[in-house]
Amino acid sequence: MTLMYSAETHQNLISRIPAVTGRSIDDWLHAVAEGPGLHRCEEKIEWLRREYEISYGYAKALVHEFDLRRAAARM
Repeated sequence: MTLMYSAETHQNLISRIPAVTGRSIDDWLHAVAEGPGLHRCEEKIEWLRREYEISYGYAKALVHEFDLRRAAARM
């Protein structure tokens, strides 16, 4: 997935998610991991938006963070 914003903006979004949603990042990442087996980033984003009624920006940041952490774990 290509970010449309800087790494700094991504971190700012990620840091605000717990306060805005009342759920920790780990909870959100677990939800993404346990969600339907969607392959495309946009599908995951749309699923999060529908399932949890969060904004596009937060959903995109969560999917990107999930992908970053999954890639780091593979190394």
